[in-house]
Amino acid sequence: MARSLVSPQRIESEGGTKVADHKISRRTLLTGTAAAGALSLTGLPARAEVNWKKYAGTKLEVILAKGPRGDNLQKYVKEFTELTGIQVESEQIPEQQQRQKCVIELTSGRPSFDVVHLSYHVQKRQFEKAGWLADLTPYMKDPALTAPDLVESDFSAAGLQYAKNDKGQMLSLPWSVDYFILYYNKELFQKKGVAVPKTLDEMVTAAEKLTDPKEGTFGFVGRGLRNANMTLWTNFFLDYGGEFLDAKGNILTDGPEAIAATKLYQTLLTKVAPPGVAGFNWMESMASFTQGRSAMWIDGVGWAPPLEDPAASRVVGKVGYTVVPAGPKGQYSATYGDGIGIAAASKNKEAAYLLCQWIVSKQQGARLLQAGGGVPFRNSILNDAEVQSGVKMPKEWLQSVIDSAKISKLGLPVVIPVAEFRDIVGAALTATLSGADPATELKKANDQYRPILERSEKA
Repeated sequence: MARSLVSPQRIESEGGTKVADHKISRRTLLTGTAAAGALSLTGLPARAEVNWKKYAGTKLEVILAKGPRGDNLQKYVKEFTELTGIQVESEQIPEQQQRQKCVIELTSGRPSFDVVHLSYHVQKRQFEKAGWLADLTPYMKDPALTAPDLVESDFSAAGLQYAKNDKGQMLSLPWSVDYFILYYNKELFQKKGVAVPKTLDEMVTAAEKLTDPKEGTFGFVGRGLRNANMTLWTNFFLDYGGEFLDAKGNILTDGPEAIAATKLYQTLLTKVAPPGVAGFNWMESMASFTQGRSAMWIDGVGWAPPLEDPAASRVVGKVGYTVVPAGPKGQYSATYGDGIGIAAASKNKEAAYLLCQWIVSKQQGARLLQAGGGVPFRNSILNDAEVQSGVKMPKEWLQSVIDSAKISKLGLPVVIPVAEFRDIVGAALTATLSGADPATELKKANDQYRPILERSEKA
């Protein structure tokens, strides 16, 4: 999983504020201050004309992927019940099992749940094509259902790209985004006299200087395990100018951009990474970094809390946070995200919409961000001075989230067979760590994947 807390890590992508000074600007702080005072205890404007009690007595069922977002909802949902009189029953299930259960029940046409937690980067296209989600567009335009502060323009570009279908319908509300950032060990950098890299080329050079096998330290660590490795590789692919699909929906991950990105990936994980990295997922990568054995690590912004936990980390207070270095064709933060939607088969859609609205409210988003459990898609939360002051992570971490939001770009193609894409191309990447040729492996993988993609769109 690649989830975490991040400000819309450019869920757009590229260009950003001054990444070097790691400071939250005074303007940014002031921008959100006015909005902060308007919040009621529910996190919704006091002037809202929503009839919150309209569906008092209704009971809603919610299916959640296990994690901090679900924890946050369950911890505070009594506040929603007090506000609305709506009873909420929710279940958290491990991510992979939750996805399978959702598909089985939605396919049946009689899901046991009204509200569903979805992983955009895996399920967006599948849910849209199947027609499983209710259109929230009319609800958002109804002042009796929607508070004045909940407007499309408050969501980041990436959030809207995830939530809307090609007809412009809002099929879910963007909940939490995960940007990929660069973590680095300040102590190791200072010891070797190395500057924080601004480009991918500089990152390779820095990693070489920071690698000292005799001391058991390495310049870089990241996901080498098949499937999981795609989220790391994507950062390089995007920065080399890569696009997943052409205008006709054909896959493009075997072209020159993909080959260049794979050569960089191969170099980093074979020349300056710990032994056994081909079997690393985020857990093993984090372990190497928290033990002080690796100087740099690119992964989701949400992994910061364990790094700053004295009980779990040897690098507390030594971690630097910044955006992923720029490539020759751009600077992007590979972005992933979660949404909250309503089953089209639900008989309680308007009541369910009130719950979805509360889930992405400013109060709930602030709690999620401040606890390090996720990064809201809403700009008004990320830019609120009062919210920022309550964030427990280092200021550099928060700045990396804000900067990443400005350069965010979707980290996987929006297609139905996403898992097959990650498996097949991911296997090609892993093969290069044993010396296989990047161009040959990518061509083989894409030739295998293309018919799978074509069949999925015709089905």
